[in-house]
Amino acid sequence: MSQLNPPPTGNSRVVPGSGGNRLLSPVIQKFPPSAFSFVMATGILSTGLHLTGHSAASVVLLWIAAASAVLLTAALLWRAAAYPGKLLTDLNNPAKTFGFFTIVAGANVLGLRFDLAGFPEATLWLGITAGLLWAALNYGIPCSMLLRERSTPILQDANGSWFLWVVATQSMANALAVVARATGNAHLGAAATAAWSIGLVLYLLVGTLVTLRLLTLPNRPEDLSPTYWIFMGATAITVLAGAKLLQMPTEFPVMISTAGFVAGASYALWALGLWWIPLLLVFGFWRHVIRKYPASYETGMWAIVFPLGMMSAASISFGRGESILMMEHIGEVGVWIAAAAWAGTVVLMLISCLHWLRGGNRPA
Repeated sequence: MSQLNPPPTGNSRVVPGSGGNRLLSPVIQKFPPSAFSFVMATGILSTGLHLTGHSAASVVLLWIAAASAVLLTAALLWRAAAYPGKLLTDLNNPAKTFGFFTIVAGANVLGLRFDLAGFPEATLWLGITAGLLWAALNYGIPCSMLLRERSTPILQDANGSWFLWVVATQSMANALAVVARATGNAHLGAAATAAWSIGLVLYLLVGTLVTLRLLTLPNRPEDLSPTYWIFMGATAITVLAGAKLLQMPTEFPVMISTAGFVAGASYALWALGLWWIPLLLVFGFWRHVIRKYPASYETGMWAIVFPLGMMSAASISFGRGESILMMEHIGEVGVWIAAAAWAGTVVLMLISCLHWLRGGNRPA
């Protein structure tokens, strides 16, 4: 019996019902911080389909996203209870820790879609929950990175997942703007604009750091992961947040002061996001075709789907609000590209799950 159920070692401990679960325990131990990127990708694709009038498919994806959020939350709590040491290790790892911001962004993307479905209360409560976690991560991660003794430079761990800091911040701007518009609260409108501004400056900061890492250190195929698509996704969610800000009452004092800047900066970032796409495709071609890195399922693939869906939803929302038909048409086409990417990634994910269930050595 002791061979089948050895005592916990290292930084794991057994909780009721989990000690003998040899099927799920490996998955829970390796549960990635960025797992909620599936919720982000599915939720924003649901939003894009809703904006283009495909209500049935949009509702199906909404409930898939909501159900997956519940399951992933349960898995995260299980990991925190059974393997707290592994969770803390990820929190203290600069290459992985920003992945926890997917929880914040996932909650707010769901909240945005629930608002479109006519459930503003869900948007409010998801936003409050996300806001509390955002505050903890927003200050906890930089303090952990900068105040702990390290033997290697932090910059060598910079990667595309760092842009999730921007994405989560702009998701808070989206949530605050939606609630401010619904309640007519000018103070919330000011807070939404402040969050958008913080996200804008964070994009410049993180973009500089990640670009320096790309230019100063060797780039291996494993380094150029799909998370670099968040370089584009961060611009897209900034554009969507800008569209939500511009939908707030024009008599809000903050809008009187900043509406022109928000509109201009959002359009500039939209153009920058489109500019990134060909370069990101080249990165992928170099990684998989030239350097022959295996194209198997990884959680980071949702970091491709989410930016595509977000760019589409942002283009439609901003284009309609500002009467820029070109943006709207690009977004309508982009929704189907994002849908194809979502479907393809789901297929690869299911294949990976089947491989694992049949005795493969990689948890799905």
